[in-house]
Amino acid sequence: MEIIIADSYEQMGVQAATIIRQQLLRKPNSVLGLATGSTPIGTYKELIRLHREEGLDFSQATTFNLDEYLGLPPSHEQSYRYFMDEHLFNHVNIPKGKIHVPYGHAESVLEFCEWYENEITHAGGIDIQILGIGGDGHIAFNEPGSSLGSRTRLKTLTEQTIQDNARFFTSMEEVPKFAITMGVGTILEAKKIILIANGAAKAEIMAEAIEGPITSQVTASALQLHRDVVVIVDKEAGAKLKRADYYRWILEQKKKLVPKLIGYAS
Repeated sequence: MEIIIADSYEQMGVQAATIIRQQLLRKPNSVLGLATGSTPIGTYKELIRLHREEGLDFSQATTFNLDEYLGLPPSHEQSYRYFMDEHLFNHVNIPKGKIHVPYGHAESVLEFCEWYENEITHAGGIDIQILGIGGDGHIAFNEPGSSLGSRTRLKTLTEQTIQDNARFFTSMEEVPKFAITMGVGTILEAKKIILIANGAAKAEIMAEAIEGPITSQVTASALQLHRDVVVIVDKEAGAKLKRADYYRWILEQKKKLVPKLIGYAS
């Protein structure tokens, strides 16, 4: 697990986008795993800039999103498909037929989840997966207690997640209580993972996820088992990391060893 402590949210977004850019340059038909939420907006903003100003090409890419609320149509302003259209898909040249977001109105959720897993497999697996982290340490909607071997499925959201999401809806009654989500096991099969987090509110849970024990109560901690994870945090989110100086030292040594090492923005 590689830890990058960026000076700012903006730099964090540039670092994450740089890794994705290098992946697309290396393999134009990459399969990208995407996340929603406020944290990756900066990353998507930089990817859009790279597409518009530097010609970064998404025309051969395939995408799979982590999750979607059950019951929200793609046109709903709080659906994750709507979010992705607004913040990325409408601004780059990803073919519409290669965009995959869980469908919240699936007639049979079980059959849809099986289909989604098969689509990931048929695409060759996810090359690089972007993740955020919830206040209780969940990745995607794998709430505390989720199996670390779980697959795409319907998940009941915890009270904390529902409360966290309430600010996006006009009343508590409108807040979705269920979501379709990739499982922890599905996520861990991605060839490379980028976990991004910003803000002081994420500092304690990031320390638990990175430096604490591996536990289903903090599903992000399962990333410690993955062979290729890059964690990018701003200074606030990294404030409680006990080994922060060591992580910075490692990064400096690698930059000296290989000035253009893949994964680092200049």
